Order: sequence, then structure tokens, then C-alpha cells
Amino acid sequence: MPAVYPAGAGIAGYGLLSHGGGILGARTAPPFMQYGVPNREESTTPPSPMGSRTDAAHIPRTQLSSAIKMCVPFLLSPSRPTSLVWSLPSHYAYPPGQSNSSLSAHPRKSRPPMPSSRLSHKLEKEDKPWLSQRDWRDRASWWLTFFMLFLGVGGATVFCFFGWQDVKMLKDSDLYMVLDESFDTLDLQNTWTRDVELGGFGNGEFEMMTASNSNLFVQNGELYILPTLTSDAIGTAAILDGGLFDLGDDCTSNNKPVQSARISTINSATIAFGKVEVRAKLPQGDWLWPAIWMLPKDNKYGAWPLSGEIDIMESRGNGISYPAQGSNFVRSMLDYGVLASVQTHIFGWWSQKRSSYGDGFHVYSLEWTPDWMRFYVDSRLEAMMNLKITGKGGKDFFKRGHYPATAVEVPHYTTTTATNGSSVAVVGEFYLILDVAAGGTSGWFPDNVGGKMWFDGSSTAMRDFAQAQDKWAATWPSSQEDRAMRV
Repeated sequence: MPAVYPAGAGIAGYGLLSHGGGILGARTAPPFMQYGVPNREESTTPPSPMGSRTDAAHIPRTQLSSAIKMCVPFLLSPSRPTSLVWSLPSHYAYPPGQSNSSLSAHPRKSRPPMPSSRLSHKLEKEDKPWLSQRDWRDRASWWLTFFMLFLGVGGATVFCFFGWQDVKMLKDSDLYMVLDESFDTLDLQNTWTRDVELGGFGNGEFEMMTASNSNLFVQNGELYILPTLTSDAIGTAAILDGGLFDLGDDCTSNNKPVQSARISTINSATIAFGKVEVRAKLPQGDWLWPAIWMLPKDNKYGAWPLSGEIDIMESRGNGISYPAQGSNFVRSMLDYGVLASVQTHIFGWWSQKRSSYGDGFHVYSLEWTPDWMRFYVDSRLEAMMNLKITGKGGKDFFKRGHYPATAVEVPHYTTTTATNGSSVAVVGEFYLILDVAAGGTSGWFPDNVGGKMWFDGSSTAMRDFAQAQDKWAATWPSSQEDRAMRV
């Protein structure tokens, strides 16, 4: 049977709720309905709280609540349980969609604080002497705060000024042009000299530096030094069976798996101090070794390493995931020593996090004076290495080598006093070299790193490299633009 809601004996008309004669529960009337309730004896459904009321015993409301019609159970204020009169907070508008500026425009203001019952009258300014005469410590703390502020700003200014002054700069006015090469043509008679070599240049390299135009050529105003596979010319079997490769009038030697090229300015342009800039795009491909570097022209202090070596830029063609600094790293280095077995290597590098130096062109630079050297890529802010040779904080190369007391100082690495009293480094003339090598046993590619398939100390290192050609050659781009070093 349907539920019945009798008037009941309660104040609000909600008595015992019955369902088929059974008592289900009781409900207490809200306190604000104690004035009377409507008669619901004829009702078979719960009365709607939204209905209109015309009798006197209605729910009390404020004068602002004429438009407010709410369900009875929600009219009890939870914050004031004993309240007999309740009104909607002033910052609400109800019902939704209706606007009442008196309800929503201004929130209820809090009451002003009650005056103190401990004071006989309101205090005047004369009654508050601390307002007219402040404590000296308050004033001192105020001045101390501003003093420390100005001191910090002044100190930072002085620090930045002397830091800026301490940056060594090589002015263009101090330089004159020795070589300006745009590679519209390749002058192998007056400017560049080919280095045809099969001995590996002391590094046990796995390439032949040839005189072939397939490995060295100019195209669209750029120099290409392009490594190629020897097997493309004579077949793979001829590399492994001990055959010979004829380099024309230059020499004949046992075959090597890679062919490449190397050129230098040994017969045209050298510098002792100055600036070198080379704009280049580096090659991509496992075990390729591009380099922009310098060697002394006359070896006046002895054979390598006594007369030194300046590496402006060296890199590896292996991808950026290669653990031993792949194609996203470029490195500069100085190599020298008092004996062939007592060497010093000073190096530094710069890197890119997500891209390779084979993706585009970059400018690799050397600034070299009697007092300092700087190696950088693109900007002085991206310096691979800064060396101070003389002056305060400077160290000559002999001291940097930490050689034993019994070692003989080589003049190239020490400083002397010039006639004008300034300290200069004694150096020789150096010439520029551009090349792309492959592999080697010098340690440039560390053993057991990145899938290296040969060991530096092995007598079969180059053969092991050649036998794995299918693996490493697959990483060489087919495009000449990406496989060559372009200058």
C-alpha cells in the first residue's frame, strides 16, 4: 500500500511514519516550526515546501526572503542550532538564476571591536609616547637594512666589472690576414698540399690518405673530404688477402679498408700567434675521426711530441648515444712532452644535448697570444678550453706538465722575459691541417665501448675492423653531404 504521512502528534506535524500499520521511525520538528504547522490530514503525499502559504502559522522569514523558497529540512542553520529565525547569507542568491542586489552585492560586514572596559577614556596621541620617540634600535635596524642592500648591489657591480675586464679579447685590429679561403676552387699548387700517407700517422689509423679526387674535391663553394670504402674499388677479398693498392707515383702499400684525404698549409701559411676560424660540418658514421688541427712547421725543439701539437677540433662520427662522447661532442687538445714517453695532454670539450655537430655548420676557433689561449665553437661563451700562460694565475706548459725535477725544460714550454719587460712564451710557427681518419689504435676510440670490434693492443686490430665492415659501414650515410666533412 502507498506510504501515508499523518499529521501526528509532533509540533511540526511529522508524527510516527507508518507503512501498512508498522512504525518505521520518528522525526523531530525543526525549532522554527514551533509556532504551528499546516493540516495535512487529507494528504497522501508529502507536502511540497515550495507551495504557497496564506495562513498565519507560516514559517518566519526576513523581509529579504520573499523570493526564497527552500525545502524544509535545509532551513535549519547548522551554525546556530538554537536559532528561531534564519536568513540566507548575504553573499548567496537564491533561487538560482534570480538576481537580488541586496543579497549579492555586499558581503556582511563584521562588527567593530568593542571598546576596552579597562580604560576610562580613549587614549590620545599624548598617551602613546612611543609613537613620538622611537627606539634607537628600530632606527638602526632600518639603516642597517638599506646599508646591506646597497653594499650587496655595489659588491655585485664591482665583481661583474672586474670579471668583465679579466676576459681576454683578441681584437681584430691586432690581426692581419694570412689565409682567407672560400673554396670556390681547390688550389693544390700554392695554398694546399695533399698528405698521401698509409702509415697511420702514428695513431695506427685504418685509412689510406689518397691523392684521389673521389676523396677530396670542391662542390658548391665547399671543400669535401669524403671517406670511402676500399672494397668499392677493389673488392672485399682483396683487402683481406694481403693484396697491394697502387697510389700512383706516391707509393704502394698493403690495402686498408678505408680511403680518405688530408690537406695542409705547410708550404703556404703558418702562424705563431693569432686567430684561426674554420666553418665546417662534421661527418657522420661509426669510427670516423674528423679533425682540424695544427703542427709545427720546423720541429725546432725535436720530433713529436717535443715541438707540440694544437688540436682546434676533434670529434667522433659515432651517434650521440655513443658512451665515449659521440658526434654531439667536440674537443680541443694540446699535446706535448719532454720525451716521446713523457707526454702531457691538456683538453676540454663542448657538447650539445640532443643534436649532432654533423647536423649543420659550426665555426671552430682558436685565439692564441703570448699570454693565453682560447678554443671555442661558435661563440666565446661556448669555450672548450681557456688557458692562461703568463701573468697572475698563469702557468707555462712545463709547469702544467708536472714533470720531475730531472726533466730538461724545453724552451717551447717555458716563458722568457722580452726586451720590453713583458713575459712571452717561446713558440714556433704552426700550420693548419684538415682531415678525416677512420679507427686507429691510439686510444681515441676506447676498447670495449660502443661495440668496438678491435683492441688497440692486438696485432690483428685492422683486420678485425675490416672483417666487421658490414656492421660499421651500414652506419655511414649514403649521401656525400652527410658522410663528408664539408668546409
